[in-house]
Amino acid sequence: MEEPVAENRLLRILIADDSDSDRLILKTMLKRLGHEVFDAANGLEAVALFRDTAPDIVLLDALMPRMDGMEAARQIKTRAGQRMVPLIFLTSLSEADALARCLEAGGDDFLSKPYNRVIIEAKINAFNRMRLMHQALSDQRDMIGARNQQLLEEQEVAKRVFDNVAHPGCLDAANIRYHASPLSVFNGDVLFASPRPAGGMLVFIGDFTGHGLPAAIGAMPVAEIFYGMASKGFDGADILREINQKLKRILPTGMFCCGAMIEADFKLNQLQIWSGGLPDGWLIRSNGERLVLPSRHLPLGILPPDQFDAGMDTIGAMPGNRLLMMTDGVLESGNAAGEVFGEAGVIHALDSVHPGQHQFDAVIDAVHRFTGSQKDGDDVTLLSLEMVDEAGFSAVPDRAMPSALAGPTEWRCVYEIREQTLGDFSPLPLLLHICMEVPGLRRKSGEIYTLLAELYNNALEHGVLELPSEWKHTSDGFDRYYEERRRRLGRTEGHFIRFSLHHSMKPSGGRLRVTCEDSGPGFDFRNHPVLVSDKEPGAAARYAGRGLLLLKRLSESVTFHRQGNHVEIIYDWDFSGIASEQGATVQS
Repeated sequence: MEEPVAENRLLRILIADDSDSDRLILKTMLKRLGHEVFDAANGLEAVALFRDTAPDIVLLDALMPRMDGMEAARQIKTRAGQRMVPLIFLTSLSEADALARCLEAGGDDFLSKPYNRVIIEAKINAFNRMRLMHQALSDQRDMIGARNQQLLEEQEVAKRVFDNVAHPGCLDAANIRYHASPLSVFNGDVLFASPRPAGGMLVFIGDFTGHGLPAAIGAMPVAEIFYGMASKGFDGADILREINQKLKRILPTGMFCCGAMIEADFKLNQLQIWSGGLPDGWLIRSNGERLVLPSRHLPLGILPPDQFDAGMDTIGAMPGNRLLMMTDGVLESGNAAGEVFGEAGVIHALDSVHPGQHQFDAVIDAVHRFTGSQKDGDDVTLLSLEMVDEAGFSAVPDRAMPSALAGPTEWRCVYEIREQTLGDFSPLPLLLHICMEVPGLRRKSGEIYTLLAELYNNALEHGVLELPSEWKHTSDGFDRYYEERRRRLGRTEGHFIRFSLHHSMKPSGGRLRVTCEDSGPGFDFRNHPVLVSDKEPGAAARYAGRGLLLLKRLSESVTFHRQGNHVEIIYDWDFSGIASEQGATVQS
């Protein structure tokens, strides 16, 4: 890139004129003004001298032998490329057509013969100012282009890092359909999905204010929090609290994240949903019935932690039901007439679904037909999550370290939570983390979490809160169950749940012994249908029958003490990673 040239710098000027006397007069005049002058007697010489000397300004006679000035002007302009070289024709022509041809050939102005020193000096100074301005603009354009290229390269590097952190998780699961169309290298919309250690999955869809890199800055910590906490067994509400607290601390005023957290439990056939600032979601039943899921909260990153409400709505959802969530880019998609797709477009698309068509495809197709060739005005993200049978959902393979040769092996710990903490805090992530310190158990994180979760949930819901499980067998009872659960969690004075964990090594692997005690009245485990049979419990079963079946099938043994409010399980693992397939024995 050339350095800027001062306006008063002496110029290199090329003169081409077949008249020796005219050429000499002009050359002498320009040299007296202090400029460096090169002269040629015809167009061919002028083109050759231009190539060799790279002059700043060219003075060119229109009528010359061998190559006239007009052809020479065209070749000189071509050789100059993007560099501005003012070209002034020297002519005695006065006809308008002749002068117009000079301009069409690339000329910028005329100098009439005989020459006037004052006019020549004024025109050269004027064209030099234009030349310097053009050069400054060209230099700035090149500098901006180089900087833009550098920024694009830096964004590509940052995008690779971002994609490694904000990876898709289990978005490629068979029960998930999604569309994401970013406006730039980075996307202000985010979509994450992770299997839960005990089964089911967590999904987060979000829309940061703005677009591109500024909007994506907040997505990095959100992704790290989401995947880190989900893998440790935290539930959606805990993750939301952490995300909100983080965004409130790091985002500037006026920037926030509209989002929704979806916790799908395929075992209990239920969805838990928190939505803040996103458009309405839709739960579409297998019979075509649609349930609107409105946003009930402010976006993430606005409220301080002590005012933030992470309460999630619980909705019964059977296999085949489909959840549809979207960012506002779907509603704001516009057509050539300036109209927006809007909620009416979504409703019309869902009303127009033909037999065998997926609702996700119906909405996406409708958006594309509506917008036509118009570019998206916002980041557009659409998600469909289908409820499936628990047995039909397979989690992502465990990437935990397979070695069992390092880490704590012989240890014991006791952890107890009491009273109000029972309603405010889940000990499961902490207990799972303690167990995962044994490398051999890391490969079995899902099974360990399931065992701990079933023990804790049974102790809390059926032991401390004394909730009957048969309520969950009907849709009305399902709502009653969770409403009563919320109410009773406010009355836990004097209650506790205590876990005792003991791990020891065996010749072929290790043994984890877990006992769970609660302050509830217990139950008649000696006559419980699950504890005397491997068949599914009937509607009259008081204790969580399916949970007990899981305990029996995953552990070596399940033992009940006292009134049934003290449960002990033994979980064996071996170095080969082959789980024991022996059926558990139940003792009392």
